[in-house]
Amino acid sequence: MEKLRYHRVMLKLSGEALAGSQGFGIDPHTIQSISRELAEVASMGVQLSLVIGGGNIFRGVSVSAKGMDRASADYMGMLATVMNALAVQDALEKENISTRVMTAITMTEVAEPYIRRRAIRHLEKGRVVICAAGTGIPYFTTDTAAVLRAMELKCAAILKATRVCGVYDKDPEKHADAVMYSRLTYLDVLQQRLRVMDSAAISLCMDNKLPIGVFNLFVPGNIKRVVTGESVGTIIQGDEAWTSK
Repeated sequence: MEKLRYHRVMLKLSGEALAGSQGFGIDPHTIQSISRELAEVASMGVQLSLVIGGGNIFRGVSVSAKGMDRASADYMGMLATVMNALAVQDALEKENISTRVMTAITMTEVAEPYIRRRAIRHLEKGRVVICAAGTGIPYFTTDTAAVLRAMELKCAAILKATRVCGVYDKDPEKHADAVMYSRLTYLDVLQQRLRVMDSAAISLCMDNKLPIGVFNLFVPGNIKRVVTGESVGTIIQGDEAWTSK
């Protein structure tokens, strides 16, 4: 068995990642591909939890900007994350990986309610825990929800899977001369306003010394490389993490 750098992690997936090339909704082929990667990591003994966004179905912030009440829009976005969670659960179980969807909004006919101790027990039993419906409270992003759940579940790191190879000084999809950082501190991200996660999520990670790994989801094998400690993408930690090495 390969040596693991992280034995328990939180993987943050954007909803857009599940849409694939179609740009909207759920692309079954994309979910199957992602789930095969997740299944390989879970079979290595990594205790894996997920938070998935809902932007491929409904973006609460965008809709509220056009006049809808922000709280109502956010609740609709939370329901979109549940749909994505159920889709990923189905794909993972087709790969013979036991999963549990746990929601911050009670809907017992669909999924278990999120209870921290129960979620930790599922992880200890080797089940992939998919946390859906964000925090259950409006005005919080799924990035913040992922960090909160990662801390509650005592994850060693939060891994943010994106469409690009890491964190850049500017948008690499718009600027050919964008430079990627291999490592950053939390303060670097906040002070330079780098688009990694929202500031609340970054601040929570900084306060609790939770490392953030940012990498390209669509490079085959990248999730495995990150959990085994290969140098992939960008790692974000505090100053003390670099000076102690």
